Amino acid sequence: MQPNKLLADKGLLSGIHPGMGIASKAMVLAFVLFTVLNVDLANGVYSDIKNWIQSTLNWYYVTVVSLVLFFSVWVAFSRFGDLRLGADDEKPEFGFFTWFSMLFSCAIGVGILFWSIAEPIFHFQGNPFISMAGIEAGSAEAAQMAMRITLFHWGLHGWAIYIIVGLALAYFTYRRGLPLTVRSALYPILGERIYGPIGHAVDMLAIFSTLFGTTTTLGLGVAQMNAGLNYLFGIEISTTTQIILIAAISVVGTVSAVSGVEKGIRWLSVWNIRISLVLIGFFLLAGPTVFLLGMFATSVGDYMWNLIPMGFWTDPNPESQWQGWWTIFYWGWWLSWGPLVGLFIARISRGRTIRQFLLSALIIPPLGGFLWIVIFGGSALHIELYGAGGIVDAVNNDMTLALYKTIEALGVEALTWPMAALATFMIVTWFVTSADSGTLVICTILSMGDRNPPQRFRIFWGLGLGAVAAVLLLAGGLKALQTATIAAALPFSVVLLFMCAALVKGLNDEANGVVYPTAVDKDLTPEQDDSDSAVMAQTTPSNG
Repeated sequence: MQPNKLLADKGLLSGIHPGMGIASKAMVLAFVLFTVLNVDLANGVYSDIKNWIQSTLNWYYVTVVSLVLFFSVWVAFSRFGDLRLGADDEKPEFGFFTWFSMLFSCAIGVGILFWSIAEPIFHFQGNPFISMAGIEAGSAEAAQMAMRITLFHWGLHGWAIYIIVGLALAYFTYRRGLPLTVRSALYPILGERIYGPIGHAVDMLAIFSTLFGTTTTLGLGVAQMNAGLNYLFGIEISTTTQIILIAAISVVGTVSAVSGVEKGIRWLSVWNIRISLVLIGFFLLAGPTVFLLGMFATSVGDYMWNLIPMGFWTDPNPESQWQGWWTIFYWGWWLSWGPLVGLFIARISRGRTIRQFLLSALIIPPLGGFLWIVIFGGSALHIELYGAGGIVDAVNNDMTLALYKTIEALGVEALTWPMAALATFMIVTWFVTSADSGTLVICTILSMGDRNPPQRFRIFWGLGLGAVAAVLLLAGGLKALQTATIAAALPFSVVLLFMCAALVKGLNDEANGVVYPTAVDKDLTPEQDDSDSAVMAQTTPSNG
């Protein structure tokens, strides 16, 4: 079957799958109305869902994410590692430096800006691991433990989710001729049924997961953006202000998605990296340079040594909520972003071998994130341990101000305001690129992999993402966002396990000479072009 035959060819739904188009819009509308019409009831429902998952399924999330990591390592060193994501003689679509830059950009997003200081400071004050080790909270040993936990949450386990989704989509699209949608990764199991109700359900789950993963990131970003504007200009920190900011940035992101101007998106991505380097350089030079370099080496080694036991640890205390609020939230966040970032990674990885793809993606982006976390979070910990302090109080009072209070505490008065302004600008640009990426990916899935999804649907989904983020803030702020992420990740985690099984079967089918019917015509084949897929390849979606 040719997937473009499933798309409507006239009317308002022209260019997308009509059933999924209507169902996805109904899903968003129902969610928004349910939340807005009774905020208290909605918040209670979301909290009940979160509590049930945390108390019943924490072992499941821990097991799934750990298995995905081990699976990615196994595939990298298997006999399939030399297979190319494309034709056997195909060269990489992007040069290594460009490919590396885009992968690294995935790790430098709104999420890591939000948590790079706040998270280690929270763990510094207490966590189950320092209790089990008999370490005193607030000590130098507690600081090292806090950094280990933070790197764990931003390390190989999470990136393995992105990488396996990206590998499966790239393999079945570029090597087996299937459309660039999540359903294609299940072809070895479902066969032509991927074009029926089961395939539609899989793509709807991917849309659902992307929707809430993206809105969680937008919610975190707008909270920190509001804090930055308050710090710089005295603008009030409130839900009303944050909703106004979401509306404004969503409009900008929608315009970006609709216009398809590659230079604009590329400009934002390049400047985000440049600003990141400026901020990192400022922290490294203005802060305790030798301490930070030593902490980076120690923390990475400490993380690698404890990777496996931490990966399988579940909190034995039924009354404790620590693992639910931290590890389970992070695994849910990574899982919910799997379809978005996985599709992005697949888009930029054509022409690389499976081994090169897996090993490079498992090493380069996490190291970039580790460097960011250690320099930013390590500076804050050093201020608490050996400096004037005040970061703990700032984080406990309002975690969105952690970045700005740390910049201020570095003591370079002439650069405090400019660096804070740069940080705020970067939050805005990452906010735009996250919204733009989420919009393009959802529309690409709805249009069965079409690299030019209809503009009117980009408008709907661009504004729709902002609307969902806004109603989640109304329903309880960060807690509601965390709940939505954990809940949205549950169904996609099941799809991910089937994707792993389907990938193994697909690789073995190729080794055994099994030929799949090529379901893609020339209009849906991913190519190097100047269309919106090329635009999407220049965006840099990120949680972390």
